[in-house]
Amino acid sequence: MAIIADVKDWTWVLERPCPECGFSAAEAAFDRIPGLVRENAARWEPVLLRSDVTRRPDDHTWSALEYAAHVRDVFRIFDHRLALMLAEDDPAFPSWDQDATAVAERYNEQEPAIVARELAEAAASVADAFAVVPPDRQGRTGRRGDGARFTVITMAQYFVHDPVHHLHDVAGD
Repeated sequence: MAIIADVKDWTWVLERPCPECGFSAAEAAFDRIPGLVRENAARWEPVLLRSDVTRRPDDHTWSALEYAAHVRDVFRIFDHRLALMLAEDDPAFPSWDQDATAVAERYNEQEPAIVARELAEAAASVADAFAVVPPDRQGRTGRRGDGARFTVITMAQYFVHDPVHHLHDVAGD
């Protein structure tokens, strides 16, 4: 089954609520981000215990396991991006092709229990990293290769939508 690459520019979630999952990233206060990440991570464990965790609902949609592995990697990527923003002046983020990673890392063949553990660890790390950013560093900037610019605050808001959205994808809430 071939997955169609997602080429949408999701930065619009910083301007309006997501019509699919209902999350309003722009309304997520920065100090709530660590808690949102931790709450989200805890909700993935039961998803990864499902008997159909590797089943794709159709030819163009990831399985719950693939979504969970992706979310684990999103936590890792944004932990790294936050570190770059705090260490460098206006860093350019390395490009990340999430679809190529899913294929190369064989997301749907990974062990669900290991993905659950790694997702929880990555969530704890990025939540802890956001939790200790002092107010005077929250305006630091960084940018993607496509030119999208973020402050630490807007990157946190943009980032937290991803795991919330994907949990909605697999849990329907």
